[in-house]
Amino acid sequence: MVHDHHHHDDPRHTFSGRKIDPPQVSPNMTVPELIKFYGATGYNARRLAEAAEILEDMINTNSTVCLTLAGAMTPIGMGRTISAMIEAGFIDWIVATGANVYHDLHFAYGLPVKQGHFDVDDDILYAKQIVRIYDVYIKELETLQAQDLLVQKDMKERSAEIPANASTADISYALGKAAKENAKYPEKSFLVKAYENKVPVYMPAIGDSSIGLNMLPLLLEGKGVFPNTILDVAESAAILWKSKRSGGLELGGGVPKNFFQQTGPALYQILKIKEGGQDYLIQMTDARPDTGGLSGATLQEGKSWGKIKTSHKGNVIVYGDSSVYFPLLCSYALSVCRPRKHKEIYGKKDAWVRDMKKMYLAQK
Repeated sequence: MVHDHHHHDDPRHTFSGRKIDPPQVSPNMTVPELIKFYGATGYNARRLAEAAEILEDMINTNSTVCLTLAGAMTPIGMGRTISAMIEAGFIDWIVATGANVYHDLHFAYGLPVKQGHFDVDDDILYAKQIVRIYDVYIKELETLQAQDLLVQKDMKERSAEIPANASTADISYALGKAAKENAKYPEKSFLVKAYENKVPVYMPAIGDSSIGLNMLPLLLEGKGVFPNTILDVAESAAILWKSKRSGGLELGGGVPKNFFQQTGPALYQILKIKEGGQDYLIQMTDARPDTGGLSGATLQEGKSWGKIKTSHKGNVIVYGDSSVYFPLLCSYALSVCRPRKHKEIYGKKDAWVRDMKKMYLAQK
C-alpha cells in the first residue's frame, strides 16, 4: 500500500488544532463576543466564526465585495441590514433575484407586508386575496398590484434615462432613483441605498420574477427599455477584471450564487484575459452537495472551474438559514471594521466594459 506523504504533512491530519476549552456564556454578550464564543466550539457555530473572520479580512484588504441574494430575504425585512452594509462601504455590488428587488420596494412605498402563519389553508388565503411566502403575508391588491402599477409607470416614464442597451443594473438604478424621489419611506429600501451609493444591483434572472412580469405590458405596448442580460455578464466580468482582490457573501445559492462565481470562468475560459477567480467566498445555505445542484455545490468544487483562487482557504459554507446568520455577520462586520470609501462601481462599469472589450479585441 502506497502512503501519500503529502497528506501526512498536512496539518489537518495532525493533532495540532486549538484545544477545546469550554467557553463561558455571559449576560448581554456583544456580537463579537458571541462570534468568539462560537469560534471556540464546533459545527456550524465554528463555521460562522470562520465566515466572520473571512468577511473581516475581505473588508480590511479593500477587496471588492459582492452580496448575492437568493430566497425571499427582503419580504422578512432584511433590506435595512443590506443598506447598513452598503452605507459602511462593505458591499460594492449585488446580484439578486428580481423578487428581492420587487419586494424591497413595498417597504419604500409603505405597502402592507405582515407576519402570518405557515400552517394554513392556502385556498382560504387565495379567496381572501392574501399571498403567502412561508410565514409572511402580502396583500394581492394593496401590495402586489399597487406595486406593479408603480414599477410599470417608472419603467415607462424613465425609459429615456435608461441606456438603450441596458443591463439589469441600469433597470435597478432607475427603480432605486424613482423610489428615492417618489416613495414615502425611501430609507427602508436597500435599492434606494444602492442607488445613492452607486452600487450596481444585477438581476440576471429578471424574467423569473415580478420585475420581469411587469415588463410584459411594456413589451406588448411597445414601450420601455428591455435589459440585455448578456451585458450583465460583461459588466460582472469587468468588475472582477478591475478588482485587485475580490470576494462574495452568498445568501443561499441559485442563479445569484453562480452568476457571481462564473465571473472567473468568463475571464479565464471565455475571454482568456485573466486567471484566478475570486479570492474569497462565503455561503450560507441549507442545500446539500450530494444531489448535484449548484446551490449545494461546495465552494472548493468551484476551483476546478476557476471560480475561486484556491480551494484550500478563504472559503466557507455555513449550513443553515441565512435569516439567522446574515444579521449576525453584518453586526460583527459593523462592530470590528472601519467604514470604507465607496467604490461607486455603477459609475465606472461602462468604462470598464469598454476597456475589457479593447483588450479582448487587441489580443484576438
